[in-house]
Amino acid sequence: MSSPLGICETPGCMNDASLQCPTCLKIGIQGSYFCSQDCFKGSWKTHKLIHDIAKGESGKKSSSDEYNPWPSYHFTGKLRPFPTIPKREAPKGIQRPDYADHPKGVPLSEQAVRGSAQIKILDDEEIEGMRVACKLGREVLDEAAKVCDVGVTTAEIDRIVYEACIERDCYPSPLNYHQFPASCCTSVNEVICHGIPDTRPLNDGDICNVDVTVYHNGFHGDLNETFLVGNVKPEIKKLVQVTYECLSKAIDIVRPGEKYKEIGNIIQKHAQAHGFSVVRSYCGHGIHRLFHTAPSVPHYAKNKAVGVMKAGHTFTIEPMISQGSWRDNMWPDCWTAVTADGQWSAQFEQTLLVTENGCDILTQRRSKDGKPWFMDRL
Repeated sequence: MSSPLGICETPGCMNDASLQCPTCLKIGIQGSYFCSQDCFKGSWKTHKLIHDIAKGESGKKSSSDEYNPWPSYHFTGKLRPFPTIPKREAPKGIQRPDYADHPKGVPLSEQAVRGSAQIKILDDEEIEGMRVACKLGREVLDEAAKVCDVGVTTAEIDRIVYEACIERDCYPSPLNYHQFPASCCTSVNEVICHGIPDTRPLNDGDICNVDVTVYHNGFHGDLNETFLVGNVKPEIKKLVQVTYECLSKAIDIVRPGEKYKEIGNIIQKHAQAHGFSVVRSYCGHGIHRLFHTAPSVPHYAKNKAVGVMKAGHTFTIEPMISQGSWRDNMWPDCWTAVTADGQWSAQFEQTLLVTENGCDILTQRRSKDGKPWFMDRL
């Protein structure tokens, strides 16, 4: 009797699974576990799309040339959407945020304080809750990092993230948040943020940002990194490196008494010095029991962010840095944000706790001296 190797891929089925799809084994697709022949057969119509894409068959919509859900949309870059997989459902035993079961994914607790600029100061118990959630979020992202490589689909990365969350008794915070259909965001090449995982295999030379947030025991932990896929061009490596430096330099000024608006000044100065631009439409945010709350943390200079840092504040910094224009566009899926000129964009994110003397990086990598994964490939 074989031992379980994963969780069944059939949507809604959380059984341990050890049966692997024979076609996936043959053509080298990782994962694809099912708990029974019935589950395998029931998922076949959706599952086989992955085979078609990997093999380049023409019988089904197996490439971006054949799969085009928005015929009249003008894409700004070369990336195209691929078929997605059905939305997963977290098991009922996992503690869930209020939007998880809302039919429209509305976070009612966030709406209750919408428009307020008041920044919550966490007590010792709440800070410990954040430390645990952020540590688990880091573990989940590290699992995704291990499989982010040439030939792997972003849907497979999403599966890894989902299973890693469930194994740690966490709910994947993006799942059903305002109806987002996946457990993480995967943003490839010209995608700035909020990319929906799909069945496109990553290509040699791509970059892929994986944005993970977990909800554990009432608290959210949020982080992301941009990964190098295969042999990445030097100019793209520079983009990724500078983006990470922008985050690091911003973190260096976090301490009690500092104004939140100063973060954008630091980031834009460094990005512009290297010929890059700072995306303005998306910003960092307060985070604790709420996924997104005050303060708002813009990443561009001369912004009008409200608030002064105090010990006990928890928030994210997550600069999005682009090769060309800072302007963005959105795919008709109402989630995928792309650069307006089709040039590439990178991002890094950490969740921070303001302390009496500075800050703690709650989501910092706990190996390789805390350095991000992309540095392992430079």
